[in-house]
Amino acid sequence: MRIRSLRAIPVRLPRDFADAQGTAGSPTGVTGKGDYRWSTAYPVLYSVRFETALVRVELENGLVGWGEAQAPLAPEVACTIVELLLRPAIEGLEFDGGPTRIAELWERMYSTMRVRGQCGGFMLDAISGVDIALWDLAGLIADKPVCELLASAPRQTVPAYLSGSSGACPREQAECAGRYADQGISLVKLYYDSCWTDLLDVADALPDGMRVAVDGLWHLPPEEAVAMVRELDARKARWIECPFGPEEVALHARLAAQVKTPLALGESYRTLHELAPFLDIMNIAQPDLGRCGITGALRIAEAFPGEVVPHLSIAMGPQIAAAVHFAAAAANGGLCEFNPHVLDTANRFLTEPFVCENGTYRVPTRPGLGIVWNGRGDGILS
Repeated sequence: MRIRSLRAIPVRLPRDFADAQGTAGSPTGVTGKGDYRWSTAYPVLYSVRFETALVRVELENGLVGWGEAQAPLAPEVACTIVELLLRPAIEGLEFDGGPTRIAELWERMYSTMRVRGQCGGFMLDAISGVDIALWDLAGLIADKPVCELLASAPRQTVPAYLSGSSGACPREQAECAGRYADQGISLVKLYYDSCWTDLLDVADALPDGMRVAVDGLWHLPPEEAVAMVRELDARKARWIECPFGPEEVALHARLAAQVKTPLALGESYRTLHELAPFLDIMNIAQPDLGRCGITGALRIAEAFPGEVVPHLSIAMGPQIAAAVHFAAAAANGGLCEFNPHVLDTANRFLTEPFVCENGTYRVPTRPGLGIVWNGRGDGILS
């Protein structure tokens, strides 16, 4: 059968931005006015809204697959790439739902602009959205959930870790994390905004048995980083994530050689090519399925001998489902990021919500990704 149509939909939803502070997609304070505001901790923009890009792929027999590009800002960019560059590349082509065919279509999309230097960034975000939709279709064709296409015996549940903790002070943040500890979560990732001492105070106030990981948000001071992370060594932190800028290979290598806390990297890199300089440095790979797709995440997992923990930030159903299916299937995986605010937003539009209870995600069992939109999705999907 052939691919009948490709369509991309920018999504921009209101959210309680203040309530989401300290969690994925809103980890630092911000300054300025308008929808996009500067972080107060380092030079990057955050949106006060919930933004993403959905991708719809339809086959000539009427089957529809859904994908999603990680697009926390300017989702129209990824959507325009899908509409203008990727649609003519694959629309009308044969699709049998096999992994080999998906890999061929990934390469075809990647080749459209590769020699022009567009081998990362928004281009790969757009490709990833289409790739996830193709895997959704593959599951629908095979009448199997995606995880069963990726592994012969995938896990039925995936342990979740809490991504960030809200609160006006260290005590409130620790209490927030503690409420999820009562629900079975045993790991929380804290975001480094501007005060390392406050972060350590949160870590020290966590309930007994709850471990901590730290996201450095790419701005640990290089001259102080070793001493900072050694304080995490003393607390047996699960990992230090993104301590320096994505391009800083030497700084990451130097830090990894001097500390015990595992180094986690991945969300800033869309392909195995981009991540290659770090494969011998990092201990944990964190591919973002909305940036590298299922196909790219599989390639990273196959090339990396260490633990693989998918990154999951602002996302609706397709991205969350892709991450959970991948985590359930990856031989060196088995853990997935959990943001209550994000999950609640995604579930508003699904007839069968994602379930994260007793510290674990329940892996969807419907064919494909398991995404079924409800009536609330009419406005954003039309």
